[in-house]
Amino acid sequence: MQFTGKGTISVCFVEGLLQGVRAQGFDTDELLEQCGLAPAILRMPNARVTASTYTVLLRLVAQILDDEFFGMDSRRMKVGSFAMLCRAAVHGKSLEKATGRALRFFALCLDDLKGELWHQGDFLRLRLRHNDPDRPPPVFAQETLLMFMHRLICWLVNRRIPVLAAEFAYPQPLHAGEYRLMFAQNCRFAQPATALVFEAKHFSLPVVRTEKALKEFLRIAPENLLVQYRDRYGVGASLHKLLAPLPPADWPTFETVAERLGSSASTLRRRLEGEGLSYQSIKDNLRRDRAIDLLSGTDLSVMDIAAELGFAEASAFHRAFRKWMGVNPGEYRRALAAAE
Repeated sequence: MQFTGKGTISVCFVEGLLQGVRAQGFDTDELLEQCGLAPAILRMPNARVTASTYTVLLRLVAQILDDEFFGMDSRRMKVGSFAMLCRAAVHGKSLEKATGRALRFFALCLDDLKGELWHQGDFLRLRLRHNDPDRPPPVFAQETLLMFMHRLICWLVNRRIPVLAAEFAYPQPLHAGEYRLMFAQNCRFAQPATALVFEAKHFSLPVVRTEKALKEFLRIAPENLLVQYRDRYGVGASLHKLLAPLPPADWPTFETVAERLGSSASTLRRRLEGEGLSYQSIKDNLRRDRAIDLLSGTDLSVMDIAAELGFAEASAFHRAFRKWMGVNPGEYRRALAAAE
């Protein structure tokens, strides 16, 4: 089995996605089993699932509900709506006009949640509002709309538009650590409104994408919108790309990595710290994700997986996996097997 390096997804997002399914009266246990996941996974708050499994689940939910907003709003966003939204946005002359078109389209499709652009001097907020102050939209709905919009605006101008700060009108959730990768290092909770803060100058950029490019963008949706949230332009992504194809035993030293990237070790360390990362955290996350791939996609023994991941002893792998997931490797594999 070749490791894809696409990463893993917190089970908290699986739980968030299933809220809309339950609200429509569907059997979520059966849906999970179709994706090869046992309901017991949801009782492991630190658990993670492969990106490919989560993508399958996203597509199944959208098809079953005929709703590309996954049952998170009182009105369905019927399948095909997002493609029309993108076709409207891609003809905007500037990023601000294109973003405005996308937000207006969302406002036509959704009843409970609305996005708007708000200028504040040199800054621009993409702010969410909800119609009923006494019934705020689910956290997953707010996360989804922000992720949809941020990925779309980056794609439209073919460059990363940095998020200076992310503000949320709800308390810090259990999976808040994921937000540093999803949105920004600077995340604030229990704020007056949910919003992403940008430098306004980016929104004068011209839209460079075409209808032809849009076909490929839509072909891999929603994975490119809700799954691959690693910043592919950052130095952390460069290290991830360098290490992912290699077995852990062949991972180079930090000094060697810096040299390969044309940087000094001190400069590379400083740039990683700016992204909230370290060389060790990147290696740990790769080991974690590869462990999940091997446990879910192969029949290798736990001892063999420990060796594959570069652990000298199986006991060291057990300790690391429990730290990552809250359960030991055998428990996690048995939970997966229960869905088969």
